[in-house]
Amino acid sequence: MKFLIDNQLRSALAKHLRTNGHESQHVLDVGLATAEDSEICAYATKHKLVIITKDEDFSRQAIQPGATIRVVWVRLGNCRKTTLLATFDLLLPSILTALEAGDRLIEIR
Repeated sequence: MKFLIDNQLRSALAKHLRTNGHESQHVLDVGLATAEDSEICAYATKHKLVIITKDEDFSRQAIQPGATIRVVWVRLGNCRKTTLLATFDLLLPSILTALEAGDRLIEIR
């Protein structure tokens, strides 16, 4: 599975996912730091990336008929990097299973 991490989340998440064997990029790494949501969606679709974000707008887009994006919507409040990474370590197997089953939107709470 390949991921694109949105601006509201630390680039450390992309690095953490790569360390654990998953292709992952942060929007800062691909020149999309100030991009509109539509540009991020187009990039994710073109490169077959799952967007990991805290932005509710992406979640709404993912459930629209004919949507081409897949989104992991992080609904955790402000938390430390260690908490975020530990949460992903815990939930990543179920996230991957849901994505492989065709789910377009996965919420993490």
